[in-house]
Amino acid sequence: MFDFSRGPLVWIAFAILFFGSIYRIISMFLLLKKDKAVLPYMNLKFGLRSLFHWIIPYGSTIMRIRPVFSLLSFVFHLCLLILPIFALGHVIMWKESFGISWWTLPEPLTIFMTFLVVITGFIFIFRRIADPTVRFVSSAKEYILLLLVIAPFITGLMAFYQLFDYKIVIIIHMWSGALWLAAIPFTWLSHMFYFPFTRAYMGCEFGFVRHSKDW
Repeated sequence: MFDFSRGPLVWIAFAILFFGSIYRIISMFLLLKKDKAVLPYMNLKFGLRSLFHWIIPYGSTIMRIRPVFSLLSFVFHLCLLILPIFALGHVIMWKESFGISWWTLPEPLTIFMTFLVVITGFIFIFRRIADPTVRFVSSAKEYILLLLVIAPFITGLMAFYQLFDYKIVIIIHMWSGALWLAAIPFTWLSHMFYFPFTRAYMGCEFGFVRHSKDW
């Protein structure tokens, strides 16, 4: 099971992520072609302007209204992107499997960022429970996906501190990471692909058509 988890399982997860993402992106563009009101309004200037204001911290009004939540959201997403790529253990696996390696994060920083992901993940779960507005639009699927997202980081900490049986924890760590990758194209986690397009469209609609700001 250990050999399968660090070998074929990884390839299966990346294959599902790759082909599933291509399918979703192609499907999105095919839908855009059918909708006569989307592409004609797209404008590079207003699209990029909107993206710029929404990807920088506190670049939009809603971020400034909720400064603490905005900070947690940026930290959470930044760590999600950086840790799987630059964690030492992951780079070592790439080195052993393919003979390639790159710069890694210092171990104390990796541990600190991992704790940040876990803590902010549970804060987001608690927010869905405590905030009536968010709770109303949340189903069991949202809670399961949030737990799935932070599961590799929890098991990564457990493996680092050698809690319980190390090999079993590592297997769970790899399976949770693989499930996370495979779930991206088919759940709301796919917003990582859709965000640039939806944000650019909103920027074009507000800026190009309504002559106003969307941030």
